[in-house]
Amino acid sequence: MVKVLVVDDEQSILTLLKYNLEQSGYEVVTAMDGELGEQMALVEKPDLVILDLMLPKLDGIEVCKRLRQQKVMTPILMLTAKDDEFDKILGLELGADDYMTKPFSPREVVARVKAILRRAQFTPEVEKGQEESEEIRIGDLKILPDNYEAYFLEKLLELTPKEFELLVYLAKNKGRVLTRDQLLSKVWKYDFAGDSRIVDVHISHLRDKIEQNSKKPVYIKTIRGLGYKLEEPKKE
Repeated sequence: MVKVLVVDDEQSILTLLKYNLEQSGYEVVTAMDGELGEQMALVEKPDLVILDLMLPKLDGIEVCKRLRQQKVMTPILMLTAKDDEFDKILGLELGADDYMTKPFSPREVVARVKAILRRAQFTPEVEKGQEESEEIRIGDLKILPDNYEAYFLEKLLELTPKEFELLVYLAKNKGRVLTRDQLLSKVWKYDFAGDSRIVDVHISHLRDKIEQNSKKPVYIKTIRGLGYKLEEPKKE
């Protein structure tokens, strides 16, 4: 049975989500503060975490950050009562897989959970003849997909999970123009209703880490009106 951890400090929401998820066939465990939520995510090893943003002891952003730092890659659906783009994008940058703004319908939450679990396995499209486990080298960039590591000028890059997945997807489709909608679908595994700013923010962060001059990128190029592509830098 698929296990879902729900972390929220409102008992009414815990009860509502627990009932509806159990009716849909999921095993549900709950926590009412961030510290306990983090502990249960480590001990219970759920298949998915529904995580409220505003929590006592540790907020949802910090819980998400700590779990990803500990290499816990369990999908996270973040709940927020705020209509604040910064909070949404920050949560996604730290590794959350999706977000929902309160109030929401239990049926919508269950639908999101099913969608995230369907897309939880990261399987980027690869160029013909290229195996998933192969080391990727593009200029001074080296990516080791199996080790979840990337290097630039032989220095290990500090990347969030979504930054890494985005970089791998771009690299394995080197030279191809990828639209923002394609990147949202393939990397985030969910339709964010055209919220392309999420892609733009992550591209900007990647450029800060792999470009000598992020204002004049030679690796990740913007294709005006279309999207982005990662290419081999031209030799001077």
